[in-house]
Amino acid sequence: MADKIVIMLLTLDLDRYGTLGAPFFQATAAAAMDLEVEVYFAGESTRLLITGFAEAIHPGTAREKSVYSFMQDAHDAGARFYACTGAMQENGLTLDNAIPEMDGMRGGGGFIAEVIEPNVVTLTY
Repeated sequence: MADKIVIMLLTLDLDRYGTLGAPFFQATAAAAMDLEVEVYFAGESTRLLITGFAEAIHPGTAREKSVYSFMQDAHDAGARFYACTGAMQENGLTLDNAIPEMDGMRGGGGFIAEVIEPNVVTLTY
């Protein structure tokens, strides 16, 4: 059985708001099951880590919670958030404008090192 889940947000479509909650719902659920959870933001998904960006997006038509609220739920449950170092500059993410929940930066090597470990499950979006 796995004891860690690594979630890669690489092809997430930021224009399809209804799909943006799922990775964070699953991260929250996994953390609540006492699994170690790491979420890697790559490509355009790094924009979700810019202060104010995810707050303006609501995955449901009722607009009850923002994507940022779901991100906070996951982080509060224990998920850690990492920005792809190669995607940060391209997408306008800096250490100065990052949300406080961003736990650090990791490149492709860091991601690969995590997913090849035993008892790790990888989900990609």
